[in-house]
Amino acid sequence: MTTATLPLKPINPDFEETVSFALGQREAARDFVEGITGSEAGLRNVFLVGCGGSLVASYAVHHMLETRAPFPVFHMNSAEFHLRRPALLGEGSLVVVASHTGTTKETVAAAEFARAAGATVAAVTRLPDRPLAKAAHTAFTYGSEDTVAAPKHVLFGQLGHALLEKSGVPGDYARLRAAYEALPGALHAAQLESEELCHAIAAGLADEEVTYVLSAGPNYGAGYGFTMCYLMEMQWKHGGSYHAGEFFHGAFEVVTEDQPVLLMLGEDGTRPMAERAKTFLDQYTRKAYYIDTRSLSLPGIPEDLRGEISPIALNTLASRLAHHYEAVRGHDLDKRRYMFKVEY
Repeated sequence: MTTATLPLKPINPDFEETVSFALGQREAARDFVEGITGSEAGLRNVFLVGCGGSLVASYAVHHMLETRAPFPVFHMNSAEFHLRRPALLGEGSLVVVASHTGTTKETVAAAEFARAAGATVAAVTRLPDRPLAKAAHTAFTYGSEDTVAAPKHVLFGQLGHALLEKSGVPGDYARLRAAYEALPGALHAAQLESEELCHAIAAGLADEEVTYVLSAGPNYGAGYGFTMCYLMEMQWKHGGSYHAGEFFHGAFEVVTEDQPVLLMLGEDGTRPMAERAKTFLDQYTRKAYYIDTRSLSLPGIPEDLRGEISPIALNTLASRLAHHYEAVRGHDLDKRRYMFKVEY
């Protein structure tokens, strides 16, 4: 039984400022992409590369580009990218590498490998003077040590929109830009509106032996990232992350009335998969918890663009939920057994 607690940390005071800083790099992203698409080689393909939370940050843009872009896009772990040595990598490839610290050895190696292969490399990282930024042709940064998920998603989203626009894909990019401009306040409001829910989830699941987390589509990264980076890495809690569509092809057999499951629901075209899972969970477990962006006001976000924003909102709330776990369980999010402590 959990008895230790810690004070709940406030919403990061630099949250809105950091998201705004990321938004300020939109024109730099457009200019960078224009340089690629207007080059002699042009743009042949895109690789989104990273590890852990930095790979999670590109799930939504991978989904967006796969559904709209006229070029192939690939999404993979940094070490696998380097070891797999993709046959399509070369001149005309854009490789976007991400690392919060800018020192992740697998990701720095991936950037160097991509440059040697003739690709154009962009980094998404915290600071411009780290090895990853120096290994890339350009870097998009956010500066904050504490506010990470939201600005990373903004930087990836702006790159994705620039790639679509400069590739001639039809879209109302001015409205998208306006919706993104509303994100600092909208995401801050989302955290305030979800404090009671996040506390209830953390308190309800604090002592559970294992929690399964479901999500789908562009929101899959939010569920996967919460499980691996927050539950397992930062709370030492057993968890499993499953795609809400795949759930019915095996994993749902472990559900009993006492099995806790956390389901994340967005508002894009893949929502029916998550709703199907919710219908099942409502019937077969009394320990189902839901984070649904439909419950959020998201001021300034037009109704028809909420699906574009829901992955950013869910990842932001996953980070906030982790702070509630920290407070309820008394387990500091910075506590580690192995990471940054031993050779691995």
